[in-house]
Amino acid sequence: MSADRRRRRKNKDEPRAGNWLTTYGDMVTLILTFFVLLYSFSTVDVMKFQKLILSFRGAIGIVDAGPSFQEDEAVFSGQTMVDAGQSRVETTDIMKVAERLRETVKEQGLEKEITVAVQQRGVVVSISEGLLFGTGAYELRPEGVRVINAIGEILGEIDNQISVEGHTDNVPFRRESFVGDNWALSALRAARIVSVLERQAGIDHRRLQSVGYGPARPIMPNDSERHRQMNRRADIVILSRNAVR
Repeated sequence: MSADRRRRRKNKDEPRAGNWLTTYGDMVTLILTFFVLLYSFSTVDVMKFQKLILSFRGAIGIVDAGPSFQEDEAVFSGQTMVDAGQSRVETTDIMKVAERLRETVKEQGLEKEITVAVQQRGVVVSISEGLLFGTGAYELRPEGVRVINAIGEILGEIDNQISVEGHTDNVPFRRESFVGDNWALSALRAARIVSVLERQAGIDHRRLQSVGYGPARPIMPNDSERHRQMNRRADIVILSRNAVR
């Protein structure tokens, strides 16, 4: 056998140098797939997880059959319908409460002193300062106590959370006062109203909160006495059930 023929046969019997690349490529692909799968599990939500399980179902026989994704979709859709129904009931209840409050205000002839508005966060009963308090004072007038108790009777028929919010204009105190400033005055006024709602109207204290906003949330510009008078108010807010306190 000639040297050339022996050399050709030897080269033919030797493994090809590039064969390892195929195995290496397969391994890298598998590792990449593994980490992608891990990442998918780490960020998956319930719906995505169910889709992933369904993609394996039928390909892997060890996964027990369970409710189909279509069935789960129906469940989630039904839950959405229930939530929507509850929202409609909530809206109906809020509107009824607002109507009751408007009737009470009208019966007492206080339409100019009290407004009732339905907002996204609930029913807002705005009461003018003059009906509740004297200028710069935080003790309720007798008429103010009667008004708060009348409102409290209606609040006792529902179980919503209630926020009492004090507001002032932006005119600073002209002399030193025990109260201090508008922020303290608004907070003390809100606390007094909460006290009447709890002690006299019988509202559970766990439903109540008070906050003083001072001049920070005007409803009108403080550019005239009329507008400043409108800003000096107390709001009793009947919070909707999905409102953030």
